[in-house]
Amino acid sequence: MSLHRRDVVKALLSDRGGLLVVAGLGSTAWDCTAAGDHPLTFPMWGAMGCAAMTGLGLALAQPARRVLVITGDGEMLMGLGALATIGVQRPDNLSVVVIDNERYGETGMQETHTAHGVDLAAMARAAGFISGLLLRDAAGVAALRKSIHETSGPHFAQVKVAVEKIPLVLPPREGALLKTRFRSALLGAAADLQ
Repeated sequence: MSLHRRDVVKALLSDRGGLLVVAGLGSTAWDCTAAGDHPLTFPMWGAMGCAAMTGLGLALAQPARRVLVITGDGEMLMGLGALATIGVQRPDNLSVVVIDNERYGETGMQETHTAHGVDLAAMARAAGFISGLLLRDAAGVAALRKSIHETSGPHFAQVKVAVEKIPLVLPPREGALLKTRFRSALLGAAADLQ
């Protein structure tokens, strides 16, 4: 059974409450937007390799809030050092989910290293994540969603999805707008004081 990326992301973001989300470059940002544009989702425009570290900074700055990074395999491969840094910092409110279609979607669908056996979940476990899962079914995604909201992390999941071309659903492109919208949704009136 092949999972579809938009179904996975929609399931992870359903009934999200106050979950803070960092959406990785490209397809995962579009997937998050397709699930419902939200002011507490910060899409990474043009910052390949930075999603996990942005999520780490957010998790450390907001220890009382749950933080979810949703990114792709190509973007995660570019930022592998983030796994070690997160493993050392061990923020219990952070989860990193890699939507793995084994392709670089932004540059022509070339195979990534995960198509040749690279196991990101094993790397995360070796780096010190509480959990590092390789998921291939909807039941695993449902259990992951529960962990993101209810158990201490840091958690990591590599979710294998089908290779597919799907319509773009773009988030706003204006960086200043995204930053201001996210800060206001996160901090409320205090955003104006900083």
